[in-house]
Amino acid sequence: MIQHSITQDKGNLLSHVLRVLFLVICGLLVFFWATNSNGQTQKSKTKVVNAHAEGAQQPRLGEYRGVYLGMTTETARATLGEPTLKRDDQDFYVFSDKESAQIAYNELHKVVTISVDYLGGLGAPDYKTVVGADLELRPDGSMYKSVMHERERIWISYNKSAGALPIVTITFQQLK
Repeated sequence: MIQHSITQDKGNLLSHVLRVLFLVICGLLVFFWATNSNGQTQKSKTKVVNAHAEGAQQPRLGEYRGVYLGMTTETARATLGEPTLKRDDQDFYVFSDKESAQIAYNELHKVVTISVDYLGGLGAPDYKTVVGADLELRPDGSMYKSVMHERERIWISYNKSAGALPIVTITFQQLK
């Protein structure tokens, strides 16, 4: 009985920590987007394309592993499989020791945010295919850019942290 309670407490704590981490990341991305959106041009409002596969079908704007913004929770879970952590409003997936993703859902059970982390940048798409050219290089060595696609009501950000083992985070979010 005590062991079950301890396991449940650890699970609740981990779930809470992941939720707070997700909210902090989303908040930082919105902040960076808001501070950088003034200098964007029409040229930066390009669609995501797969530059490495000629003739391949272009993915949907805001799509990751077959899951796209606006997809139902049920369909997203069927597409990605069983999440590592599952909640009504978000799922956390670990695909490898180098790639993980968070999928957030709204009250209508539709995907509203897809955020993917690539440890060491391994497996991450080239930033040019995500947000176009000209990332902002910061003094600490990190890089960032976000673009808004007003017609599709989506913003996309690309963030590469500084350090010996950088993390590339790509986030797609449905605008309200």
